Amino acid sequence: MELLENANHAPTHRLTQPWRFTVFTGEGLKTLAAFMAENYRATTNPASFSQAKYDVTADKILRSGAVIAINVELHPELVPEWEEIAATAAAVQNIWLSAWERGIGGYWSSPGGALEPLGEFLNLPENQKNIGLFYLGRHNAAVVPARRSPVEEKTVWIEA
Repeated sequence: MELLENANHAPTHRLTQPWRFTVFTGEGLKTLAAFMAENYRATTNPASFSQAKYDVTADKILRSGAVIAINVELHPELVPEWEEIAATAAAVQNIWLSAWERGIGGYWSSPGGALEPLGEFLNLPENQKNIGLFYLGRHNAAVVPARRSPVEEKTVWIEA
């Protein structure tokens, strides 16, 4: 709940606060895992189907402590869609930073081809859509430094 509370402090244009979350824990993880695995089967050409991918799809959910469905509520009469997505991404960044601070691993994944079916599975209203899943869990992996090119390569200064 603390991670979600921190998400709720993200910046938002016109205070639309578009982030919406559906949290899967316990038995809920089994429900999500079954849906995602079966969605993979249903949307994959039988000639391309991989039992290993099917198994991994469910397994990574079941190995998580929690999975958060990241949803965005759109307010087209107030702000463009990209601003609502950006605000929701800022909320997710707050979750990520809060998890990191507490020693909880996490990552955002956008399962290809599954976002629309996932929104239907979640029974999202017409003005909401799913933009991914955020996996959370404790782990014993070594900390791997982020690989980033220098910020100087991405910055232009105009001083006059």
